[in-house]
Amino acid sequence: MQEVSRATELEYAFLFTLRKVNSINTEDLQPFFHNLPVDPYIKGEYRSRRLSRLIVSGDKLIKLPHGHLFQSGEYNPLLGDIKREFADLDDRLVELDIFKKVVLAFCDSCQLHPEAEIGVHQIRTSCSPGHLGNPAPEGIHQDGTDFIGIFAVSRNNIQGGETHLYNAKKEKPVFNKILQPGELLLVNDHEFFHFTTPIKPQNPTTGTRDVFVLTSPSLIVD
Repeated sequence: MQEVSRATELEYAFLFTLRKVNSINTEDLQPFFHNLPVDPYIKGEYRSRRLSRLIVSGDKLIKLPHGHLFQSGEYNPLLGDIKREFADLDDRLVELDIFKKVVLAFCDSCQLHPEAEIGVHQIRTSCSPGHLGNPAPEGIHQDGTDFIGIFAVSRNNIQGGETHLYNAKKEKPVFNKILQPGELLLVNDHEFFHFTTPIKPQNPTTGTRDVFVLTSPSLIVD
């Protein structure tokens, strides 16, 4: 864990931190990753994805109107400056208490203001013998938001997929870890670049890595 001084708390209260969300049984989340639509913007069809923007209102999650993911080319040299269209999260997932706990863990750790808009990316990266899966095809990057949360749901028959944080692109990582199911990595996007290494199968069958990536602001435009 790395924290800034008390004098700079409030909006950017931390640099990065890793926590285990013990109250979440990730096995109950895994079925929602089985039929994700293929990401049409990545060659190779190894990444599948859904995306919604939410707010927390009282004890409920409210899904906001559908929008498009947009990042400038400054932050995403691979897919920047285009509006990307993804299917919304399954309503049954959003209604699950354990999913709400994921979102609340992100909000509480980042000290988000009430009803802050949150983008939730549901992502499966797949690999097979002879074909790597690349969780970060844009390379070492920032997302162009304030806060990022990476919540690990499942690792199935894979090696690799180690998440790195950097002070600058050409420096050595200041943090590197394979996130295990139930772990939540929170990152101040203004302070760090991030990257996750490719995955490959441990055995000669398909392997998968399932995560939720949460951002605030959401990076979603109408």
